[in-house]
Amino acid sequence: MKLLYSLTLLLLSMAGYSQENPYLLTDDIKKKVADSTQSQSWRSQMAATFYSISGQYKSALESWDMTFGRVKKLSTADSLKFTKLVPVNAKDYILERSVSEQIIIINEAHHNASHRTFASSLLQGLYDKGYRYLGLETLAGDSVNTTKFAALNSGYYSKEPEFGNFIYNALKIGFKLFPYEAEGNNKEREIGEAKNIFDFMQKNKEGKYLIYCGYQHAYEGVHKSWEKTMAGRLSDLTGINPFTIDQTQFSEKSNLKYNEPLLRLINNTIPVVLKGENKGIYNGEDKELYTDIKIIHPVTKYINGRPHWMLSKNRKFYKIPSSKISNYPAQVLAYRKGEFEKEGVPADIIELNTSQDSRFLILDKGNYDIVVKDKAYTIINKFEKTIR
Repeated sequence: MKLLYSLTLLLLSMAGYSQENPYLLTDDIKKKVADSTQSQSWRSQMAATFYSISGQYKSALESWDMTFGRVKKLSTADSLKFTKLVPVNAKDYILERSVSEQIIIINEAHHNASHRTFASSLLQGLYDKGYRYLGLETLAGDSVNTTKFAALNSGYYSKEPEFGNFIYNALKIGFKLFPYEAEGNNKEREIGEAKNIFDFMQKNKEGKYLIYCGYQHAYEGVHKSWEKTMAGRLSDLTGINPFTIDQTQFSEKSNLKYNEPLLRLINNTIPVVLKGENKGIYNGEDKELYTDIKIIHPVTKYINGRPHWMLSKNRKFYKIPSSKISNYPAQVLAYRKGEFEKEGVPADIIELNTSQDSRFLILDKGNYDIVVKDKAYTIINKFEKTIR
């Protein structure tokens, strides 16, 4: 966890929320990481983040597991216990429980874009149940409430397409977004984040609150380094016990052998939570540092070379005509109409290394500018497309 924490601070300082091109081709990511003087574990985390931001989900997982990939075994006792747990649709459970909650805190792994896609799928249902405010750790300010979309200078992790879509959808639905990042490290940062959220809440009381964060900031209980996390400290400040949700522990890894045994046992096709015989929800084995629920995400299936979780009733495939690409490798970026000129975050990105690569973008309904760049990141084609 210390590495993850330090990596976040380094990336933020490196980026400075700058508008320098963050969307890199594979070869350039490899070179950028190879040129780093940091440790191997640090480089693998950096690469995972760069791959994620550039829309390369599988490569992000692979790079992460170079450091954190572990083969875990399931004991017979645990196997018997887990077989008695019943999978329940995670989205349905969260929305049902949200009615009686005031604050929901849900986390992500910063290199795993699927977490943002799932969080985005909750937005309309939560808004319908009275949630009006969305706090995002990554935001550099609140200008998105005016522009109505994420730009390169809006934050660091928000440069990633699924994060940009998350922000766009929240604003379109009607959420007011706010930043809460704090200065300092470890305990000081947790205190600062909680205070920033609390201060916002004192001035914005027309609805409920959804807080989106990274990793253990969402955990309750006793933390070895921080004493209490942001979630625990926010609870102290508000007197409200937040509904905390972990997406990280049971997310898929790059190789099936690295997946948590529980994920292998459940073999689910949608995000689920597990309900026990006493109707309680399984929230892991650690009772000192915990969240209220843990989401078990399914293993990704790839359709036309793209993750299945990107598809929905409104998002569909668009195949780039081969005539639009003259040079390889190429990078294809899709921007909602009008956002490219304003340094917006693309709605989707793909990298094409040969004419045989799958050329499918996944886009919501709307009007887009499709931008094609060569290996020097020079625009070699730009055209409009309407997705109906």
